[in-house]
Amino acid sequence: MATNMSRRYVIIGNGIAGTTCAQMLRKNDVSCEIHLITNEPYPLYNRVSLPRFLQGVLTEDKVMIRNREWHETQRITLLTETLVTQIDAEERVVYTDKGHQLRYDALLVATGGWANPLRVPGAEGTKHIYNFVTLDDTKEIIARALESKTAVSVGGSFIAYEMAEGLNVRGLHVTWLIRGPRWLRYNLDEEGGALVDGIARKHHVDVIYGEEIKEVIPSNGVPSYVVTTGGRQIQADMIGVGLGLTLNTKVLAGTGVECRSGIICNEYLETNVPGIYTAGDVAEFYDPVLGRHHTMGTWDNAAAHGRVAAQNMAGGHEPYVDVPTYTSPLFNTTIAFIGSPEANNPDLTSISRTTTDDKGNPAYRKFFFKDDQLVGAIFIGGTKGRKSTGKLIKANTRYPTQQEKETLFTVE
Repeated sequence: MATNMSRRYVIIGNGIAGTTCAQMLRKNDVSCEIHLITNEPYPLYNRVSLPRFLQGVLTEDKVMIRNREWHETQRITLLTETLVTQIDAEERVVYTDKGHQLRYDALLVATGGWANPLRVPGAEGTKHIYNFVTLDDTKEIIARALESKTAVSVGGSFIAYEMAEGLNVRGLHVTWLIRGPRWLRYNLDEEGGALVDGIARKHHVDVIYGEEIKEVIPSNGVPSYVVTTGGRQIQADMIGVGLGLTLNTKVLAGTGVECRSGIICNEYLETNVPGIYTAGDVAEFYDPVLGRHHTMGTWDNAAAHGRVAAQNMAGGHEPYVDVPTYTSPLFNTTIAFIGSPEANNPDLTSISRTTTDDKGNPAYRKFFFKDDQLVGAIFIGGTKGRKSTGKLIKANTRYPTQQEKETLFTVE
């Protein structure tokens, strides 16, 4: 084990969780050694800004957050286009495909996930079928959109929605296929789903529920049209796929680290193997508010994970207790997630209501409770009450009666 003055840290994944961790480690220890590894060719960029880059609202340089010079100034060794091939947890060594053998005193795995591909007849080997996770994905989608007239977006996720909106803004005729009865069916009820449906149709997106792509019919190696499970034939010059992520836990094979859908860790973000921590989307962390492990794929959550992981990798003992938020444009309005709004969690109850915002547009509010304690919320439209709701969640505020719960609809 290295001395405190020469501690060695390795971080796999240079998203907001990994880069924040590296920055905090350097801030707290001017003499430590830090290696930051990514399979991408870029320093940290803002994944939350990719939808606006797709729409043409932001330029690529506005998406970038860090450059190589920043890493050099911080004395953080950034290894781009590099894959980890093995982790020896006993000897505490990380091996890469570029021949690196990186010893560590503490390791952070912040590897996120891989987008699930479209697996239907006709998809394999056909060009212009896109996932939407990385900067390179976005560049390729934009290039194809500029020479296309029609698109199909498939999935009930944020990614599928963001592609539908982005391609719509680019002037394509978009058909959006959602397998379930509504968008975000595990979070929104029928009322919230109907509101989003109305917004999408108002912007001339064709939304079809209860159907998926059954087959892609290519012509000369590119999509011509798709056949849905309901028998429809829909023209598509390009196809956007938002069918969820498979979290990247394989890097830990053979280490003894416990994994389920994500990497299991405690509230201190440490795994069951000493010296190995996890953060961000891939972390299946213990949430003391909900009293169970879960994953959370939000930017705020990942950044906060990075800060806490840095403290604990350096010998601290700080639990992760936070109220993460995620806000996204939704055509001409916004949607915000606050805390843990998990409609598919049987331990939670909820109340919801559609009202109007201060401009007279439809607004939706949904609040989630565990044993009468406010733990999460969803806001569509309007901004009033979001910050106050976050504070109420953080304060562990309880609402024992239905009448008290209803007061949340008037919180500003």
